[in-house]
Amino acid sequence: MRHISRGLPWAVLAACFLFGAPGFAQTNGQAQADAYLRAQRAYEEVASDYWRAVGEKRGMRNEKRRSNQQVVLADYVLTQPPVYSGPPRPPGPAVPPAPPRPPMPVVADFLKAAAEEFGFVPRRPANELEFKRAYARVAMEAGLSRGQVVGIYAFETGGNGMYDTQAGLTGKGTRAISPALGYNQLLNTNTIGLLAEHGDTLIEQLARKADAIAGTPKAAMLGKIAALRRMIAFSRSVPYRWSEHDKLAKTTAGGLGVHAALLDIDLGPWLQVRKLVNSVHYARTRGHRRTLTAAELELMNFTGDGNGIDMVSMDAELRARVPTANFFQREGYERNPIARRTGVVAALIESIEARAVNGARAEGAQDLAAAFTDMAPARRP
Repeated sequence: MRHISRGLPWAVLAACFLFGAPGFAQTNGQAQADAYLRAQRAYEEVASDYWRAVGEKRGMRNEKRRSNQQVVLADYVLTQPPVYSGPPRPPGPAVPPAPPRPPMPVVADFLKAAAEEFGFVPRRPANELEFKRAYARVAMEAGLSRGQVVGIYAFETGGNGMYDTQAGLTGKGTRAISPALGYNQLLNTNTIGLLAEHGDTLIEQLARKADAIAGTPKAAMLGKIAALRRMIAFSRSVPYRWSEHDKLAKTTAGGLGVHAALLDIDLGPWLQVRKLVNSVHYARTRGHRRTLTAAELELMNFTGDGNGIDMVSMDAELRARVPTANFFQREGYERNPIARRTGVVAALIESIEARAVNGARAEGAQDLAAAFTDMAPARRP
């Protein structure tokens, strides 16, 4: 074989490898399909090994932190995720198409499910400024600063998001890409977890509001409390674990319905602020005493508290070398252009800061900042 291949051009050899040598009884289309499938299998094997290592390293870091051991550079995967570079998918029926993804639920679906599953219809704000004022009031009462709140809003929505803005439908976007909703873009998985953990506190707050009013508003508030109790019971119907909450969120009508709580003027601001306060408290329990910057708090909102505090706690040397892939699941990373583009933690943080600064100049962010103006400052949690 060596004496045959020595004189052949490289392109001919490549074609023989990819599409089969002349004489084989297969069409060119089938050869292209076979080459594509071989390349895909090879890539998938490498990619699976990579993401398995990421998961194993993450587990090791978590264990080290639980036992108060120092996390070092070797505790991270230091290479970037593999990128498929084989032949493109060929046209025609030789390669079966990937199964279609189910349609992404949108606000109308959340509202429909809330009404049908829980008898809940959110009381929506008269306008965007009403929601911003409610959000700012709850945030300040919880001890969050204007800089933190506006920075997160500016990053997550580009500075002009509305209270019912869904991921993918900001700016020029025309297709929802996830159920993430609101000023800090909570998933319905987040909403389930927040209701499961803090539902009793929320019920107490609404009950105090009900005691202070009468007539039709009181009846409406009592109806909201009753519906909220049903939503909380649903959220607590599984063990308190992200994986269980995620299963409810993705496979049940109730998992869609609870998300409509974010659209309610009484519930939405409180739930979104509670998510951020949870992150502040989590950072403190992990020994981070310094006040989180907007970018650091967004990092925890963006990637989850465990991954976020991992990055927040890094020194500059590690931030410059550790790939962002260490802090994502494979599916989340592959659909996240910011994580892919920035490559390493330092660049990710710089990107968050820059986007927050730019977004803070937008009219919506300015309105949210102004909503803090007449409120007395509160102590941070």
